[in-house]
Amino acid sequence: MDSLLFHPKVVHLPIALAILMPFITGGALFAWWKGWFDRRTWAAVLLLQAVLVGSGIVAMNTGEREEDRVEQVVAERHIETHEEAAEVFVWASAVVLLLMGLPLALPDGRGRQAASLGALLGTLLVFGLGYRVGEAGGKLVYQHGAAQAYTTHAAGSTLLGEGGEADEGDSDDE
Repeated sequence: MDSLLFHPKVVHLPIALAILMPFITGGALFAWWKGWFDRRTWAAVLLLQAVLVGSGIVAMNTGEREEDRVEQVVAERHIETHEEAAEVFVWASAVVLLLMGLPLALPDGRGRQAASLGALLGTLLVFGLGYRVGEAGGKLVYQHGAAQAYTTHAAGSTLLGEGGEADEGDSDDE
């Protein structure tokens, strides 16, 4: 497996799921309460949340493996901001996963309704935390130049020529 830039390849799945889970959870919960779906349908929501947690863990691990390389270009404090936000995001996602399991275990009644509504609210919290992680990661790349850790050019060189113009190559047309 190509390990170059693996972290940016995997981070999009947990972020996308964090965006989608409030809608999926809300829709499934509404349909369940209306009697359109039975309790087993909630298992699909639980499974998607488990994918969010699992992919978040993978993204965190790949980020940790690439941290030393990026620290050569970006100040450690900026990386730590992103890393800490990611840890909170994954832990919160795991708590929501556990909360989503309660409606399947509880009997009909207010306890099950409260747990499922709590899970829905938890997905909104995870959405906000995912936004925070993505924003910190975007700042690493677009403001602090983290992508420079992966360029193939020698340190200090750019894709532009020394005069600030793109290199056109050698031309004999003069």
